[in-house]
Amino acid sequence: MDDAAVPLPDGTELQRTIRLARSLNAPPERVSRAWADPEELARWLPERVEGALAVGARTTLVWSDRRVWWDVVEVRMGKVFEFRRSWLPGDRLVTTVRVEFQPAGYGTRLLLEDGPFGLDQPGGVDAWAEALQEWTLALALLRAHLDFSVDLRTRP
Repeated sequence: MDDAAVPLPDGTELQRTIRLARSLNAPPERVSRAWADPEELARWLPERVEGALAVGARTTLVWSDRRVWWDVVEVRMGKVFEFRRSWLPGDRLVTTVRVEFQPAGYGTRLLLEDGPFGLDQPGGVDAWAEALQEWTLALALLRAHLDFSVDLRTRP
């Protein structure tokens, strides 16, 4: 049964946004480069990046079991990296992901926001839950890469 067949309780907020914050030991420029440079991104998130991570470009992140596109919207090195991506087949749910990099002592306070997820859309609840799980894992992989020079990704 898909989540469209189950009515949501009265009073349920139908739009969700994911907001995550992490503290990293690397400076904002280094953290920003880990998102905006295709070679750096491939060291901690996908297996491979096809295309440039430039404003206006569609980039494809490739794993052994899937491909995900990112449309880059804004890049200000050391400040912000923003892109749009799809969470459901057929691009039925496209969200905007904004990653901000704030100086914090010798390191960075990273703020990630992704949404909106329409819970009243078919697949919306599952997409929101998947995104929350994936971003939590991604930020753990990023921290391992930047703070400890370790690659925690599972290899086939």
